[in-house]
Amino acid sequence: MIPARLGSTRLPRKVLRTLSGKPLVQWTWEAARAVVGPMTMPDAAPDAVIIATDDAEVRAACAAFGADVRMTDPAHQSGTDRVNEIATAAGWPDDTIVVNLQGDEPLMPAAMVLEAAQLLASDATADIATLCHPLHELQDWLNPNVVKVVMSANGHALYFSRAPIPWKREGTSPTSPLPAGLAFRHIGLYAYRVGALRRFSGLPVSSLEQCEALEQLRALEAGLRIRVGISAVPPPRGVDTEADLEAVAAALEVRA
Repeated sequence: MIPARLGSTRLPRKVLRTLSGKPLVQWTWEAARAVVGPMTMPDAAPDAVIIATDDAEVRAACAAFGADVRMTDPAHQSGTDRVNEIATAAGWPDDTIVVNLQGDEPLMPAAMVLEAAQLLASDATADIATLCHPLHELQDWLNPNVVKVVMSANGHALYFSRAPIPWKREGTSPTSPLPAGLAFRHIGLYAYRVGALRRFSGLPVSSLEQCEALEQLRALEAGLRIRVGISAVPPPRGVDTEADLEAVAAALEVRA
């Protein structure tokens, strides 16, 4: 499922911005389509790639390139709520797995989408699955726009933060080396079981979520279990700014 909202704040109308002759959301849709099929997912092949939007202009653009695009309530506060609306309307069983791929992630590798889905399918104790990647640069660890995650021994998330976590009590400064083997960047790609998705969307916004502006903290506060996989693939660049758009456009030109 690809939530695609037209009213983004940092980069207005970004899902319809053109890159190499195609709207941004089409590139993301094509990335998701690369996952579909029994050759890639023999035990849990997805039935569809669906774009969830709140705008008729986005719907028309997506229909023009052949996507299954569905309208959702414009009052939704998050892409997760749009995904839940479609899953609920479709009547999917609670154990159905849905991957939420943001519409501004055109470089997301099919292998990474598949990895998130398979991680959830392999862990019956988890409600949600997501991915992370080791951090190597101090500037990324200190950057509040790079979300960090710490995990338990069984791979379940303990906390997500914009702050540099875990923070060494002794001897840590802005010039210190990263905590070896403990610093991980969260990759904002989620796989949900529909039952957990429904529960999550029914929860009020939580205090930790408001504090950090991270909706996954709502799930943790409510006791939902989030399995985190350490991906060997570095996270691709998403599109939040004009600079991101230019960099991603260059990468897509090379790919084409």
